[in-house]
Amino acid sequence: MNLFSKLFLLTLLLTIVGCEEQKSDGLGNWLGESDTDYAKVLAGKAIEYPKDHGAHPDFRHEWWYLTANLIDENGDALGIQWTQFRVAIEPEATQQEDIASLEIWHSQQLYMAHSAVTTDEIHYADEKWSRDNPMLAGVDNDPFRVFLDDWQWRSSTTDMFPATLDVTSKGFSYSLTLNSAAPYQKQGEEGYSEKSADGSVASYYYSQPFISVQGEVTIDGKSHQVKGQGWIDREWSSQFLLDSQQGWDWFALRLDAKTSLVVFQLRDSKSGDASYSHARLMYSNGESTTLTESEISLTATEQTSIEGRPYPTKWQLKIPSQQIDLNILALNPNAKMPLTIPYWEGPVTITGSHSGNGYMELTGY
Repeated sequence: MNLFSKLFLLTLLLTIVGCEEQKSDGLGNWLGESDTDYAKVLAGKAIEYPKDHGAHPDFRHEWWYLTANLIDENGDALGIQWTQFRVAIEPEATQQEDIASLEIWHSQQLYMAHSAVTTDEIHYADEKWSRDNPMLAGVDNDPFRVFLDDWQWRSSTTDMFPATLDVTSKGFSYSLTLNSAAPYQKQGEEGYSEKSADGSVASYYYSQPFISVQGEVTIDGKSHQVKGQGWIDREWSSQFLLDSQQGWDWFALRLDAKTSLVVFQLRDSKSGDASYSHARLMYSNGESTTLTESEISLTATEQTSIEGRPYPTKWQLKIPSQQIDLNILALNPNAKMPLTIPYWEGPVTITGSHSGNGYMELTGY
């Protein structure tokens, strides 16, 4: 490991865990940190396309987050995840003041990328890190590109689509084409997505839940031709959680070809119960229906123990006002991401009032 890699990893670890003992999986802890010197998320600010596909360095945290439910040539289900995180180690003003003393960095923006492939039998995950640098990692606006080393999302225009996504790692790789003609979906109130009951924590958040995906996935040296549906979330903020929240349970569900449902709940750090919930039905024509907390019933019905920690891998979701009653089951219950920032992420199947698939993310366990 070279000097830069050691310094980068040390800085990243200090950013993630601070000086306190980590009591639960790290993604929720990291995103709960706050700093008043970073930009604030404000209601009423319009999200602009394609401008907001790019990076927002004034905010502390940001991600480009793709999941896809795929079928191979034998009809077997698998899922892929690709995420690129941006982390500001210091506010932009401090960056400029201190740049002369930080020649080794040239930027206080750090990037971390995660990738995974999951079947009912295997779950492979990997990560990469880099500072922001045109030769190493970053986000380009024209044409749109998100990259870290040779893991790259590339479009030929300023829009996200059409695009290619290429990832190569030990044990797996994928090369995919991504297309979507559906309107982007702004979460919350026109992209202002609250994360607490009192509205004190929020993010800017939009999605594209209607992506057609096809290409090749290689697992343990065997290539598979795949096709299916993908979902990308774009989100940025300077704080995603209150100090009193330990993590979240997040679901991206595909009810049919023209209907998707996002559901998430933030959990209280003491009781473990939901302190804030949100759900939104989204349609391929761009329309949507936001659901109130009182309409949502989300209950874990089965757990899987991974390295001594319980992860809820089977759920029941009820939204009576929309005639929704779903059983949500992990395709592979052991889909923990064993990375620097650990969390659970994997494909799910849904049965009940609707039949379909999707993805689940569990943090803070």
